Amino acid sequence: MTKSGRATLAQVAELAGVSVMTASYTYNRPERVSDQARAKVLAAADQLGYAGPDPSARSLRRGSTHALGVVMGEHLSYAFDDPEAVSFLAGIADVCADRGYAMTILPITGGADDVPRVKGAAVDGYVVWTTADDDPVLAAVQAMRRPAVVHGGPAVRGLGLVTVDNRAAAAAVGAAAFAGARRPAIVSFPLSRDRVSTVTRGDRITDVLFPVTRERLEGYRQAAEDAGTDWGDVVVGVCARNDAAEAERVAAALLAAPDPPDAIAAMSDQQAAGVVRAARDTGRRIPDDLAVTGWDDSAVAASLGLTTVAQSLREQGAACAVAALGRPRHSRGAAWSVVRRASTRPLSGASG
Repeated sequence: MTKSGRATLAQVAELAGVSVMTASYTYNRPERVSDQARAKVLAAADQLGYAGPDPSARSLRRGSTHALGVVMGEHLSYAFDDPEAVSFLAGIADVCADRGYAMTILPITGGADDVPRVKGAAVDGYVVWTTADDDPVLAAVQAMRRPAVVHGGPAVRGLGLVTVDNRAAAAAVGAAAFAGARRPAIVSFPLSRDRVSTVTRGDRITDVLFPVTRERLEGYRQAAEDAGTDWGDVVVGVCARNDAAEAERVAAALLAAPDPPDAIAAMSDQQAAGVVRAARDTGRRIPDDLAVTGWDDSAVAASLGLTTVAQSLREQGAACAVAALGRPRHSRGAAWSVVRRASTRPLSGASG
């Protein structure tokens, strides 16, 4: 035994009466070892309590961990609770399974240990879930000089980017949401990593550090102004999370205002589902009293008849994984389309 109390491969070889190379081949290249020699090595290992070579040392020798790191800027449970996060991770898992890779989820909480966690991860590459411009984990990933790709943004020099054209998609679905509306409103993702929930107006929003939020707000602004509404008259309910319950509370506050909205564009189907519940609780008819749109074309969008933006988070996850596992790094625009359902008014009814 060593001073640490752990048996070594050399001690196993000595007890088995074989060379260290033969003992090593027993674990790493068993086809090169006779059945008799293998049996001796395994019996000696069992006697000494030797569990096998250190996986991290083995990875170091071969220059690969065969693991892909997924940096999630959300609470770890979000990866399993949010339908679109689940879909995105499934796309990554498809590629990892195909190539014999493990998937390591690295949750980012905003704490001081985020950067060390990213840098210390035994992974061959990174996929970074959409985050803010000022997130220090981006520089940490960049500094590791391993293949990496960001989903949704921001764009980072040297890293790949997989995203939809959020501004164009928001302008398109916003046109459907705001058709015929006099008081359009938005239920938004957070503006920054502070994740402050608030109700404000479009022209009062200045620093938006999440690129996805920023670009969707720009698209909704275009849609509102094209429909004849000044951006300063558009109420924006900012949510701290992509959560149906929080969106319901924010929408309830908007609908209880003296001059309530008659159209709400939400940044996800989960948020839109919360808006629909708030509308029904106040006796509003959709879309006659309140038009509602979502984003993602998830199962809840179909069940509620929501007009929404269709995109495949599973395909985007797979594209991120392929890029992070060694394909040339580049930006890739993912496909999207607007799916019109019964939650919005006819476009021909839009006011000028």
